[in-house]
Amino acid sequence: MAERVLDGKTVLVTGAGRGLGLTMSLALLRAGANVTMMERDADALEQGAREAADVEGAEPVATFQGDVTSDNDAAAVVAQTIERFGGLHGLVNNAALGPQAFQPTNVEPRPRIWEVENDLWRQFLNVNGSGPFIMTCAALPHLLGQGWGRIINVTTSLDTMWRAGMGPYGPAKACAEAFTASLAADLEGTGVSANVLVPGGRADTRMIPKDGQFTDRSLLVSRDVMEAPVVWLASEASNGVNNMRFRAALFDPDRPTAQGPEAAGAPAAWTQLGNQAIQKA
Repeated sequence: MAERVLDGKTVLVTGAGRGLGLTMSLALLRAGANVTMMERDADALEQGAREAADVEGAEPVATFQGDVTSDNDAAAVVAQTIERFGGLHGLVNNAALGPQAFQPTNVEPRPRIWEVENDLWRQFLNVNGSGPFIMTCAALPHLLGQGWGRIINVTTSLDTMWRAGMGPYGPAKACAEAFTASLAADLEGTGVSANVLVPGGRADTRMIPKDGQFTDRSLLVSRDVMEAPVVWLASEASNGVNNMRFRAALFDPDRPTAQGPEAAGAPAAWTQLGNQAIQKA
């Protein structure tokens, strides 16, 4: 991670104040990137920005308190980033509502999916599903205009998308996954790519409450597994890589770069199921 493969690059990270977003922001900074940290929670953003400044100083760090579901905020943070750093090269769509928003403990049964309140269902779809779309639409004109860019969407494990007890979290992340595959197909040949990055299992973040089985945090995937793959995906080394999903826990930074993605990657979404549509001649 000492190699500064992102010198001259600027990356915008959403949900950057803590958890996976902060971990990825720090890794991108260490690799030489300028980073705009976008976060809705002002306290988390302030604390995260202090940690980021400790890595490379304040110069390559910008902050923006905003909501990924807001068209205005999305446009404003892209404009601010380009004005501050002179460009934009990557977007990491990480901001999300987690399962703890409807089940704050591991020691009680999770609500069945029909027991989730309608407003909460809509909120999950807005943040986890529409948020990546809104942010991507704000960033794409600049990325397409320069003929190079990276959209990196953080979704979740495929089985989490349909597992009982995940309430609106799994279906909303499935929306983001399907969006990534469709987006990547439309981006083919433009120099801009869209890929998925996931930890590979339940990650050690506040989305997993610290009680019950997960009092033992060693059972969870460490946040730092996201560091090597997010830097690789944001770099020139991933040129030509599009419409893929990468499980960070399987990405081995000690293997040659050409082998790391091979072990950790698979097509985004569910393309392995093949064409299921009935076609009439």
